[in-house]
Amino acid sequence: MREIQGNAKKVQQLLSGTKYAVDYYQREYKWGEKQIRELVEDLVSRFLQDYEPGHEPEAVAEYGHYFLGSIIISNKNAQHFIVDGQQRLTSLTILLIYLNNLQRARGVNLVPIDELICSVHYRRRSFNMNVEEWSECLEALYADQAFDETDKPESVQNIVQRYNDLKDLLPDDVLDDALPFFIDWLKENVHLVEITAFSDDDAYTIFETMNDRGLPLSLPDMLKGYLLANIIDGQKRDGANTLWKKRVGEFAEFGKEKDISPDFFKAWLRSQYAESIRERKKGAKPEDFELISSEFHRWVRSHEKTIGLANSTNFTQFIFRDFDFYARQYLRLMEASNKLIPGLEHIYYNARLGFTTQYQLLLAPLKPTDSTEVVNRKLRLVSIYLDILLNRRLWNWHNIGFSTMQYAMFLTMREIRQKPPEELADLLYQRLQGEKESFTNNGRFALTQRNRDFVHLILARLTDYVGCQTGKPSYYVEYVTSTGKKKYEVEHIWANKPERHTADFAQPADFLEYHNRIGGLLLLPKDFNASYGAMPYEEKVSHYYKQNLLAESLYTQCYEHDPSFLKFIARSGLPFKAYAEFRKRDLDERQDLYCQLAERVWDPEQLLVEVAK
Repeated sequence: MREIQGNAKKVQQLLSGTKYAVDYYQREYKWGEKQIRELVEDLVSRFLQDYEPGHEPEAVAEYGHYFLGSIIISNKNAQHFIVDGQQRLTSLTILLIYLNNLQRARGVNLVPIDELICSVHYRRRSFNMNVEEWSECLEALYADQAFDETDKPESVQNIVQRYNDLKDLLPDDVLDDALPFFIDWLKENVHLVEITAFSDDDAYTIFETMNDRGLPLSLPDMLKGYLLANIIDGQKRDGANTLWKKRVGEFAEFGKEKDISPDFFKAWLRSQYAESIRERKKGAKPEDFELISSEFHRWVRSHEKTIGLANSTNFTQFIFRDFDFYARQYLRLMEASNKLIPGLEHIYYNARLGFTTQYQLLLAPLKPTDSTEVVNRKLRLVSIYLDILLNRRLWNWHNIGFSTMQYAMFLTMREIRQKPPEELADLLYQRLQGEKESFTNNGRFALTQRNRDFVHLILARLTDYVGCQTGKPSYYVEYVTSTGKKKYEVEHIWANKPERHTADFAQPADFLEYHNRIGGLLLLPKDFNASYGAMPYEEKVSHYYKQNLLAESLYTQCYEHDPSFLKFIARSGLPFKAYAEFRKRDLDERQDLYCQLAERVWDPEQLLVEVAK
């Protein structure tokens, strides 16, 4: 083995002006929402331990440091090829691009980080993650422009999706005055070790040496060892081991490429036992909530009395009753998150919003002694509550990312722990009644660059609700699924042609603001939008007929040949009407209709109805 160099580097030193290539045989960029969320949570949590409003910029030098691990580079032909660490470096680049766009939008207190992302030579930009098939995507993200990743390579799809995830992951207390401090801290106080070899053979030898010297025990394995060691009866211990392996094997089978069992243990133990959470202030120590996340095997050992593990019988019951029950329920939640299951639909809706925090809340009210009927009722109540809460927040421009929501969700989780259905419904109903946000409060809700995915989802719910209320089957999955023959897109009722609307709007900017309001949007097949989208309203309105009812309701014929729709209007009192033309006043009426529809779809009374059945 020839010369090997190992250097500890700050993010600033590692990325500044250096190009990193990825060989064609290297795997794709595969990080999912979970991995990018955990990275952001770790970074933000460490930063907030030291940051305080009013600090001078120089104070960042005294903040704590964060180690992001090592990367292995093969330096050949004067190029840096990543052998190990591509996922982290790509994710860092995505995060830096997002932070750069945030601060450019603010226009003040800018921290220069462009050189960590890209460089410009002879007026041509190239990115430091120097992968040709990524360049178009990175260029769009860098310019803060939308990019359609459909039919693009897997890495490009994941890069765009992780960038969009960041919109919900950074908490408000980093997005305000703390933003330049966070960027400075990320540049100067986050470190990696760069290990450089000068041939592929040497680089891969290092990689194998670092990863193949024994198989380290996972956290679930260490927890299992502790629990089994405290079961005296050998036969029961063998049975507990068999049951444990069966359930963990089911998690592995479900997760395929990633092990979801650590996520289960975190959700289960938090839901039933976490009593404290770290305060958001300098020097605050991790509490139950954080410790369970990072080292749940140690947390169980140090809290065995709290959990009730006093003797061999307790340890036996903890596996045969508690572990088995919550593991089976967690697997059901994972299944309900990935496909629409009748009775558990709201779990799927919440998963589409990317709200992974829901699982610990869903487990919180459950008890191992609950019947299947009671379990299902509790799951419906919590998932309906979250569905209403999340959509209200997003409609009112609030973040639902983990860091923003974790404290409120922790309090709710602790309050609803093992509550019976009637008490649970009342608690959740009162919580929603105490919230300030509603749909009618924000009559200007509109499509923006940052909420495009959410607007698609909310239109899918409104569209599906109208159809189902008239006796039609649910098409929600079809509306939100990007694969298949009939892909749906958000359609503007008004084409983007302000010159057609000068009677209502003196300035194009005024038109554009109205043009994007949700009352002027529909969810329609992609081929429809391509064929008719640019037409004037008067020419295309007849083509809305035979689409979904929400679109059809703009056309007069819809009110002549659909008695079930007319009955729905009479029953609901909703202000549906047809429009021969579609002016500003008409969009205002349609906006009000959508607000009222949203109040029906996300009505807290559902909680009380659920327990009155």
